[in-house]
This record gives sequence, C-alpha cells and structure tokens, in this order.
Amino acid sequence: MSKTNQNAQSVALDILAIAAHRDDVEQTCGGTLLKMAEMGHRTGILDLTRGEMGTRGSSDDREREANEAARVLRVTWRGALDIPDGRVENTWLNRLKIAQVVRQTRPRVVILPYWKGRHPDHYTCSTVGYEACFLAGLKKLEIQVRLRAEGIDSDFGDDLPPHRPFKIIYATLYYDVRPTFVVDISEQFEARFEALMAYKSQFADQQAGSDIFPAQQEIRDRVHSMARFYGMMAGVKYAEPFLQKEVGLVEDLLALPVQSI
Repeated sequence: MSKTNQNAQSVALDILAIAAHRDDVEQTCGGTLLKMAEMGHRTGILDLTRGEMGTRGSSDDREREANEAARVLRVTWRGALDIPDGRVENTWLNRLKIAQVVRQTRPRVVILPYWKGRHPDHYTCSTVGYEACFLAGLKKLEIQVRLRAEGIDSDFGDDLPPHRPFKIIYATLYYDVRPTFVVDISEQFEARFEALMAYKSQFADQQAGSDIFPAQQEIRDRVHSMARFYGMMAGVKYAEPFLQKEVGLVEDLLALPVQSI
C-alpha cells in the first residue's frame, strides 16, 4: 500500500473523498473540500491508483503534483493505494484495502464518484468504495489479519476499531444527472482551478497526447462553464454537484434555500 502525506497512525477526518485517480477529486469536488477546510473541517483524499497508465507523465510526477494540489486544497491527509491504474476492480482485497483506510481516517462523510460514467475505474470506484465503507463497520472483521493472509504487509500492529461513515454522497460532475444538491464554490473557484493545474504533466500544453488532451485555455473554459452551469441551478456564481440516495429531512420550511420563482 503506497502512502502520500500519511503515516501508520489513525487520523480522524470529517470528510474523506475517495477517487480512482490523482486529479479526479480536483475536477469533481476540490472546491467543496477547500470550502469545508476553510470552515474548520478536517478533510482527506484517498486515490485508489497512482497514475502509471496515463498517457502523460509518470506515477512519480503524479505523486508530486497530488501533494501540491493537496496543499492548495488545504487537505489534512492524502493517501494512495497500489491498485493498478486502469484496473480498479471490485474485489475482496481491494475492499479490504479501502476499508482499512476508512478505519484509519474515521470520516463522518465520504464522497464517492457517481456510479455511472464513461471510465470503468470511476464507476467501479463508486461501488467498491461503498462496499468498503460497509465492511469497515463490521466489528468482527479483522482487516489486518485478512490483509496479511493475502500477503499484504500492514503498518498497524493491532487491528483498528470498526468505523462506518454516517453519510455517503456522490460527486456527479463526470455524469449528466440532475444533482440532489450543489455546493457554492464561488469563493473557492480560482483555488480549485489552481489545484487542478498543479498536475502540469497532465494539463500543461505539450506535444505528447495533444490529439486527446485539450489545450490549457480550453480546460479553463470547460471548468468555468461547468461550474457556472451548476451555480446557476442554485442562483450562485460557481458550484459543484452532488447526489445522495437518501431522502432529505427538513425541520423548518422557512429555512429552505434557493428561490423557486
């Protein structure tokens, strides 16, 4: 298991975003993570892969860039697993690896990618992430023992106590679906874009991959347009979209935000 900005000690987070690739979080919910950090919440990112299959750059490049993006987004913790890039699969071993991180970071809220999409790694991350969150809460599941039985070295001498997040929400930017809610990132938009541009190996103008990667100015136009689109849904300048499976609970109708007419 590869780690970035982490050690073998438990670190309590309020929010953990789990994504398939380094730079997915920056594209889908980076502004939200920054806003939550600015509100005093402890945020974290778990990338399942290290980017070794990318057309541009290497896994080492992506790690350095991920560290810089984490600094910009003010995340408390960032880690990366050793799941092969392009082969994010819903296996027992992968569920255990993610569940161990859930127990280590103990988030109240987990952000996953939406469960449909173009890239198999993205929608598989959604499913395996959800199932790992469930497994992490099983009191009798000795994750350390199971990982060692699979030949995986563990940094923890004793098993961590069970933990299950209170809330799981889905970042939907990669898929055209009407969100349950959006988060106003008007004040965080520029920093969010700065975090994305930290991935110079991916987004700086260059010859390699120029036939499949848009120019940097076009990337900004796309990011701007999407954030404006979701912002207009709620009457703000920029926003990021999310979906929850549960029905929302309202106590005071007069406190409902967003004007209807």
